[in-house]
Amino acid sequence: MTASETASLTALLRLGAEHLDESDPVLAGHLEREIARQKRVLSMVASSSVVDPTVLAAQAAPAVNVTAEGYPGARYHAGCEVIDEIESLAIERAKKAFGAAYANVQVHSATTANQLVMCSLLEPGDVILGMDLDAGGHLTHGAPPTLSGQYFEAYGYGLDPEGGLDYDEVARLARTHRPKLLICGTTAYPRQLDFARFRAIADDVGAWLLADVTHIAGLIAAGLHPSSIDHAHVTTTCTHKQLYGPRGGLILSGRDHGRTSPKSGRNLAQHLQSAVFPFFQGAPDLGSIAGKAVAFGRLETAEFHALAERIVADARALAEGLGAAGWKLITGGTDNHLLVVEVAPAGLTGCIAEGALERCGIVVNKNRVPGDRHPPSVASGIRLGTNTLARRGMGVEQMERCVELIDRVLRAVEPRGLRRFELDERLVRRVRLEVEALCAEFPLDCYGVTENPSGNGAARHEESDSARSRTAPRTDRA
Repeated sequence: MTASETASLTALLRLGAEHLDESDPVLAGHLEREIARQKRVLSMVASSSVVDPTVLAAQAAPAVNVTAEGYPGARYHAGCEVIDEIESLAIERAKKAFGAAYANVQVHSATTANQLVMCSLLEPGDVILGMDLDAGGHLTHGAPPTLSGQYFEAYGYGLDPEGGLDYDEVARLARTHRPKLLICGTTAYPRQLDFARFRAIADDVGAWLLADVTHIAGLIAAGLHPSSIDHAHVTTTCTHKQLYGPRGGLILSGRDHGRTSPKSGRNLAQHLQSAVFPFFQGAPDLGSIAGKAVAFGRLETAEFHALAERIVADARALAEGLGAAGWKLITGGTDNHLLVVEVAPAGLTGCIAEGALERCGIVVNKNRVPGDRHPPSVASGIRLGTNTLARRGMGVEQMERCVELIDRVLRAVEPRGLRRFELDERLVRRVRLEVEALCAEFPLDCYGVTENPSGNGAARHEESDSARSRTAPRTDRA
């Protein structure tokens, strides 16, 4: 890209922001208030992260103006020569980062990826076996309210008495029900997954193996979690959680990409291509693909590897601190970025714990636990994650402060039913001030990364005056 082209893109994005500010001040005000909200709260939602401004810029670039049904070199519309290069770049970066032989970057989300893999490889009514929702599985792995639970005969596996994934039960259920598809992957399970063992079970019953690595994709790319690529026939993930990219999905395949699909007679890579388009989706979101290319390109950098290491260290410190404070952790701890805390023994529901913490500027999500008696809207636990805390540059020392704040709030809340609670407003104000001070010490800003002078290896972000003025909350708008 030439200097003039770079200037043109920069000017266009700046012009868009300025015109939005002038033409739709109500929406612009909402967006700026949301930026301000994110910067002053401790986000511990395990399914969230922080999108770098370069990813946002790529998403907002004029690639979105192009209609490009099809794939690079085989489009159904003209004018796609540059778009082909963008998508090809994203594909090659994804394959390199994960050691995959095949990648599809068009899929709109991990949910869509899971659904299209199931619907293209299986027939309605076929048996699938995935992890129970209460044990830490995902809705798309066979939960009754979803497409996977209604179009297929779904069975679930869970945890053993020690709280670990029960591989013996997986094998027993697989031999009993003979699934056509075995799903490994979780949304609220804090331990490593044995993909090789899952593949052995799948091969034993002649099932396809789908690995949904949405929550651990970044750790896999950084070499901090075993990879599913050459164990599972197909691997799916979203791109916004631990890859710090745009909202979107990704489908990968390794050594099995050339395996023939009995349903289509083509190899798996060809089958998945047509499963995404035209079977399940139409034209791709080219802004999202450009943003994915940016995110994938960063996965092999030393900066990302350091971030991934900090994610794991922070989660371990958070789990150890909460455990020492007397809170019950599902599985007893964590190997990845998340942990699940059962709050029922303290007389709380997940809904109350979530609400009380949010009032104090600490954002988590309610989560069901094994054997939960409450519906998902109430739940008996909360799920915490460290993707965003680590991106702020917070280290183990800051996790100790987070533990103290969480413990203080949860021990002070007074339940009034399953959803309602009371909390002393003086405590709320004190905790919010401490939260905002911690956030100010480790600002949510992706510019000017420097070494933390405290020497704990965490990154610190210096916020410029111009950045402050751009993101300050508006006081003159509703």
